Amino acid sequence: MPAFVDRLQAGGRYTFTREEALAALGISRVALTHAAGRLIAKRRLAAPRRGFYVIVPLEYRELGAPPPSWYIHGLMAHQGHPYYVGLLSAAALHGAAHQQPQVFQVMTDVPLRPIRVGRSAIRFFIRRELAAVPTIALKTYTGTMRVSTPEATAFDLVRYADRAGHLDHVATVLAELAERIDPERLVAIAAGEVELPVVQRLGYLLELVDAAAIATPLATWVAGAGARPVALASGVQAAGAPRDKRWQILVNDVVEIDEL
Repeated sequence: MPAFVDRLQAGGRYTFTREEALAALGISRVALTHAAGRLIAKRRLAAPRRGFYVIVPLEYRELGAPPPSWYIHGLMAHQGHPYYVGLLSAAALHGAAHQQPQVFQVMTDVPLRPIRVGRSAIRFFIRRELAAVPTIALKTYTGTMRVSTPEATAFDLVRYADRAGHLDHVATVLAELAERIDPERLVAIAAGEVELPVVQRLGYLLELVDAAAIATPLATWVAGAGARPVALASGVQAAGAPRDKRWQILVNDVVEIDEL
């Protein structure tokens, strides 16, 4: 087993499945489990999910595993689910890294339990219409992984604001992410599958962070989409709140942006 792991790493591979190891070594499942367990105890391997193993190089031995970007694509293929890296993790990968996210956030189509691998934590979120979300294949140390585009990331941050540190943090991240957002692509996504209230809230927040040039085409689209007044913050009383006429937003919360 140690020699098998060394050969894979020497060839640039850092993940393997139980079935691959069984075929290569010609041993029983019980023997493989025991052999893998010994290497896990030595921090030579990590096992994010049953039957899927991550090789831990020496420089990551103290952390217990390499970063999730090294193995997320292989892990999701092993589990048989589509995915993309999203929310704060995607924003950081696009350069909006005011605060590095403590959890690696992944969108998929079914409920999946969170994973802790060494000192890394991976959390999964269900995303309807997953296949319709624009993504890019971002190069990693071990291959590639699917990541939402800057525009899709912006919409997701607003849609899942409670998972992204709420509106204050979302606005702070958008202030940095705005540099990567293409206004035409933003409108194209809005016209596709995004809920209108999410579009309105994003437009309002973009203007709030001095990205009006990016938000203007979106405002034109919203004006023709029959937008109705919607609260900026969900779950907060909106009665009597002032209304932003451009976005039809009931401003029922004060959004404070961190200094960049």
